[in-house]
Amino acid sequence: MSGKALLVLSDGMVFEGNSFGCDGEAIGEVVFNTSMTGYQEILTDPSYKGQIVTMTYSQIGNYGIIHNDRESLHGPKVEGFIVKEYIDFPSNWRAASSLGQYLKDHQIVSIEGIDTRALTRHLRNHGAQMGILSTSDLDPENLLKKVRAHPGISAFDLVKDVTTKEQYSWKEGVWKWQPAPARVKSEKVKGKRYEDENSSFILRPSSFRVIVYDFGLKFNILRNLVEAGFEVTVVPAQTPAEAVLETAPDGIILSNGPGDPETVTYAIGNTKKLLRKKPIFGICLGHQILGLAMGGRTYKLKFGHHGGNHPVKDMVTGRVEITSQNHNYCVDIESVRGQATLTHKNLYDGTEEGMQHVEFPVFSVQHHPEAGPGPNDSAHLFTRFRNMINANRGYS
Repeated sequence: MSGKALLVLSDGMVFEGNSFGCDGEAIGEVVFNTSMTGYQEILTDPSYKGQIVTMTYSQIGNYGIIHNDRESLHGPKVEGFIVKEYIDFPSNWRAASSLGQYLKDHQIVSIEGIDTRALTRHLRNHGAQMGILSTSDLDPENLLKKVRAHPGISAFDLVKDVTTKEQYSWKEGVWKWQPAPARVKSEKVKGKRYEDENSSFILRPSSFRVIVYDFGLKFNILRNLVEAGFEVTVVPAQTPAEAVLETAPDGIILSNGPGDPETVTYAIGNTKKLLRKKPIFGICLGHQILGLAMGGRTYKLKFGHHGGNHPVKDMVTGRVEITSQNHNYCVDIESVRGQATLTHKNLYDGTEEGMQHVEFPVFSVQHHPEAGPGPNDSAHLFTRFRNMINANRGYS
């Protein structure tokens, strides 16, 4: 380990542990994630921009870092990382580096050796709050002053920090494991290294073209769209609705992303213009933006939903699906009464998890049907969107 580190919450709670990332300080909203695996996907999920993530599972780092499992480019998007026990000797044939080295390479302050169960219980009881991680300043009173001086993540439009700068096309489908060809096996014996030689991103024939607004999207959304038969083009978050409509797409995806949805005013305005024009599928932040575009309200959850074990009831089919979740805000379904109907409900706390417009081919979900990490129970929603587009051909 690299030495002592402190975590100080804005309410004065202090945790002492050891650094296993880079040295320095990081401020962010402290949340907890209940996933047992998938720490790399969590670290690279742009929805965590502005947040310090605590993993509730006790041992993290076991399988190292696998480059093909990232959910965005250019490294982690979290502000800091907290674990109970960091494992510095990964065992995985796909691993390219250790977790600790990866965090150091990307300048992410991280702490291990604290009681993450106590921290999680504290956040559940008192709510998600701002915190500061430090390896340089180890005076709790100084750190408390610094974190209390921070205005909070709702003061910023974090989408601008994580969206793509340029439009691009995406071709890769969902990752599949396949037996390695004999030629590759024989060459590997000669000492050549092939990362993911047993993997394949299978391309699917595309039947519809979709534009994906990147508010901080995860790559697995794009993979699942390709898998469902879509030709995919990704555009920056501030792309005008008029420019999107000029390309005559068959449908539009509003992606996930970080922060308070009310700060993304340009996305809300563009969505209002698109509502009556094209079929739309919103995911997580995209779902919240859709609710605001309908004139609805959003509210902040006490400690958010972050993990891969949330049961959600699909009100359309009656099925209960175990879902991947990562959000701190929720749409007040009553605020869009008359425009949208409830389609999904969280069985943990009864909060709204999905809606569908009563008139237009538009629907959205609060959870993550693409998983990455997490269960794939809701992946069929991408096919549901394709079927919606097919049933509304010529809609504009």
